[in-house]
Parts: sequence; C-alpha cells; structure tokens
Amino acid sequence: YGALGAPVIALSAVTGLDLLSLSAMIGRQLPFFSLLVPFWLIWAFAGFRGMREIWPAILVAGVSFAVPQFLVSNYHGPWLVDVIASIVSMGSLTLFLKVWKPKKIWTSTALVNRHDTSMNDIPPGALAAAGNDTAGISMVRAWAPWVILSVFVFIWGIPVFKKMLDALWAFTYAVPGLDKMVVKMPPVVGKPSPEAAVFNFNVLSMAGTGILVSAITAGLMMGYSIPRMIREYWETIKLVRYSLLTICAMFGVGYLTKYSGLDATLGLAFAHTGVFYPMFGTLLGWLGVALTGSDTAANVLFGSLQRTTAEQLGLPPVLMAAANSSGGVMGKMIDAQSIVVASTATKWYGHEGDILRYVFFHSIALAVLV
Repeated sequence: YGALGAPVIALSAVTGLDLLSLSAMIGRQLPFFSLLVPFWLIWAFAGFRGMREIWPAILVAGVSFAVPQFLVSNYHGPWLVDVIASIVSMGSLTLFLKVWKPKKIWTSTALVNRHDTSMNDIPPGALAAAGNDTAGISMVRAWAPWVILSVFVFIWGIPVFKKMLDALWAFTYAVPGLDKMVVKMPPVVGKPSPEAAVFNFNVLSMAGTGILVSAITAGLMMGYSIPRMIREYWETIKLVRYSLLTICAMFGVGYLTKYSGLDATLGLAFAHTGVFYPMFGTLLGWLGVALTGSDTAANVLFGSLQRTTAEQLGLPPVLMAAANSSGGVMGKMIDAQSIVVASTATKWYGHEGDILRYVFFHSIALAVLV
C-alpha cells in the first residue's frame, strides 16, 4: 500500500480487476505479517532474549498496525491503509510506553553479537534531549502535514466524492489503432474478448490531486509562500526525474506485455506448474520488486500474467494478483536502491554487500510464507 495505494491502483489498472476487491484481498494477507515482522525484526537485531524483553511493546506495535490495515483496506480502499495504520501504531506504542517500560533500555546501534562501525552508540541523555525538542508547538508543527495529508487523502478516497469530481471533469481517450484491436482468444479466455485501450485522465479524482492540495494547505499553514512552494516543487521534480522516467517506462513495459500477448503466453507456460503455482506466482512478485525496486513496477510487469495463469488453473484471479503484490513487499529489502539508501542513511558506506547477504534469507523466507 506504499505511495498511497499506488501499487494496488497500478495492479488494478493492468489486470482489469476491481480495485476495492484487490485492496481487500491484500488487506487479508498482510496483517499476519504486520504482526510477525516486528517480532522477526527485533529477533534478527537483538536476538531471542532481546526480543523477549520487549515483547509487550512489539505486540502492541504489531496489533495496532495490523488491525487498522485490515479495516481500512477492506472498508475504505488502498489509499490510506499504511498512513492510518502507521499513525495508529505509533500513537498506540507511544501511549503504551508511558505506562510500561522495559527493564533494559538498549541505545546501541550494533547488531547483537556483531561488530560494525555504522554509527556511534547514542550518548546518555540523548533520548531525553530528543524528547524535549519535540515538545509543544514543535511537535504540533511536525505532525500537522501528516494529519492534513491523511484528512485530504481520506476525503479523496471516498467513492461518492470521487464520482462527484469525475462528474465535474474527466477526459477519456480511446487509443486509435489499439482500442478493441487486440483480441484475447481461448484458451487464455473462455471466448474471444477484445481488449479495451482507453486512456482515462480523471485528474480531479486522482489521489495525487488530493496530495497536492494537502501539500499546498500544509505549506501555507507552516508559513511558506506560494513562490517558495513552487521552487521547492520544482527542485523535488528535478530530484526524482529519473525515478519518474523509470516508473513511466515500467508502465509502458507492463502495458506492452499485456497488449502484445506476452503475459498470456507466459501465463499458459506457468499454468503447467499446477499446484505449485501459488508459490511460484508469489515469488514472481518478490523477484519483480527485487529487480525493479518498486512494488508498483512489479505489479505492472506481472499483474496481467498472474490473472491469466490463475484463470487457466481455476484459481481466483484476485487472490493471485494480490499475492503478487504481497510477495513483492518482501523483495523490497533486497533491491539495490533500498540497500544503497540503508547504507547511506546509517553511514555504513561500502557495506552494501554485507547488508544484502544479511537480509537475503529474511527476504526469501518471508516471501515463501506469503
């Protein structure tokens, strides 16, 4: 559900499956891992004894994330799942730690039984100082943009509101030479089915428009002028320009595989794996994210393939498409850009290989569990 539901939205676009059905199915798969991963993470970092010392806090963090994740994904949609779940989890853990404290406060950044030079240990008193810095008005100002973002995206995710905006203005364009020109034939489908190729530019109801409005609102509230916000917006575009081009290219590849019949051909081939396909299908999503660094890109690449293969095997297409996205989440920790970001953020330069070797087992083990 990262990037305000973008992976699920992209998955719905390339598969033709209902967005809310996909959101709900993924929301039934991932809460188990939302509960498991905090325990897994602390066990990997601090060992079983360290995990056991703080298991009540881990349980609170996991449950308070998993429950909103399930509820929002099933009864609202994919747009605010991780935003609301994160806010509830952080708030619940903060309140819980006001009434419960572990016997040992661990401020070391080093893995248990491992030596590294990533960062110095946090000096005594630093935690208290950090707490003072976030008090009062500073804390309110820090949280305000996220609260505003959550409110606006929630509003933009309401189906009635989206329909109202679409009624105001939405542009659709049937692509000439492609719309209804590609026909899927048996055994890929039950009967010949022309593929629609209609570009839907519903810019007013897009989640990104809600994000833009919330950013402008938060910027004005925090004292930014319109010219300064425009400059910052332009600097941000320049910063992510290559990422944007990559995303566009991956979408292009995804639609190319769909309209060229490549997904159908691969789907028929994978159908021969029979009862093992649910595992292979999930690992496809994992592999896609590991290679591209994006769950959205992996869904675009393999989403249509998952639907085709599932239909051939008599499996629910929504289930396998959702498994592609859920499995992809587990590949995020081993993709190149995530590892580079991790080594840079922790100032552990030149140790990307060490990070990859350490997390690879955890990544594939979690993908297999999906």
